[in-house]
Amino acid sequence: MALEHYLRSGSRMLRCGITTGTCASLAASGAAQFLLTGISPSSLSLVTPKGLTVEVEPVFCRMEGAQAVCAVRKDAGDDPDVTDGLLIVASVHKSHQGIRIDGGAGVGRVTKKGLDQPVGAAAINSIPQKMIAAAVESVCAETGYAGGLDVVISVPEGEETARKTFNPMLGIEGGISILGTSGIVEPMSEQAIVDTIEIEIRQAAETGAKNLIAVPGNYGLDFLKQQFRFSAGIPVVKCSNYLGDTIDIALTQGIESILIVGHIGKLVKLAGGIMNTHSRMADCRRELFCAHAALCGADNALCRALMDQPTTDGCLAVLESAHLKEAVLQSLLQAMQRCLDARTRQAMRAGAVVFSNETGLLGMTETAEQLLKEWSAV
Repeated sequence: MALEHYLRSGSRMLRCGITTGTCASLAASGAAQFLLTGISPSSLSLVTPKGLTVEVEPVFCRMEGAQAVCAVRKDAGDDPDVTDGLLIVASVHKSHQGIRIDGGAGVGRVTKKGLDQPVGAAAINSIPQKMIAAAVESVCAETGYAGGLDVVISVPEGEETARKTFNPMLGIEGGISILGTSGIVEPMSEQAIVDTIEIEIRQAAETGAKNLIAVPGNYGLDFLKQQFRFSAGIPVVKCSNYLGDTIDIALTQGIESILIVGHIGKLVKLAGGIMNTHSRMADCRRELFCAHAALCGADNALCRALMDQPTTDGCLAVLESAHLKEAVLQSLLQAMQRCLDARTRQAMRAGAVVFSNETGLLGMTETAEQLLKEWSAV
């Protein structure tokens, strides 16, 4: 039974899915029912923290010795989730008192501080744990069982699937995480990416880091390795298109300075105050080049030539031929610094370094230059 709840994304209606936490709770409920009643349930349901009722058919529900085992298949809806289709399995057996929840095969173990669970614990986040406990307690109440239950969540293909996620980088080894705050997967959700950025920054802050480097992607990482060799061991976070969110999160985590290193094609947008650099949010690359070229004395023909360029490298070539490249880059870098200062409200130092794949380092903002000098001296 698929969850029939939809969200609009542009002109499309996309079907929502259910989180691994919801799947684990449903499976635990099914296993508890079979264990305590001897009857294999034909359907399982619960109300998610978001308030939506989810009903599914278990893939199987059976006894294995003294424990009951139930499996629910993960349904990600229209979200491109690598966990879609995985079996989330709950094994439940009787114990003396209370509800104890742990992770089995295919569920990761936490190896770094700063995550939802402590080091050594199964990567079953707090809200899914509450959902699992509530689902099992409800069955106990319905059947009049007053003893305890031990619940173990496992994911048969979890270890292999985890290699396709951020888990190894975040410090979760051996499997996937059992996640979800609302119980529902909203398709194409950007929140998962921002949440991952927040975890990385929080982990850096927990180690005592006060300085941070943010790169949108692999281009920035490669450039960073080639161009700068810091002895200070500054943590590096991939921020994708979410420059503004990254700055905001860094502020809340007590980071004192952040250096953003990226390709001119993305970071030129900072000069216009664009803090989400995805093309569907805003582009304005040529317009920004054109405006700053005009400020530096470009005539109408040069501005038209800039507007005709399909790439920022094309804009740079046009400016080079007109002997305006350095002046326009300085003007753009000054605008970037103003917009970064406005975003941080001067509560944190933020600077930007921009490069091009064709020509290498193009320049850096004033604060970036100061930070690099300080860091290289450490």
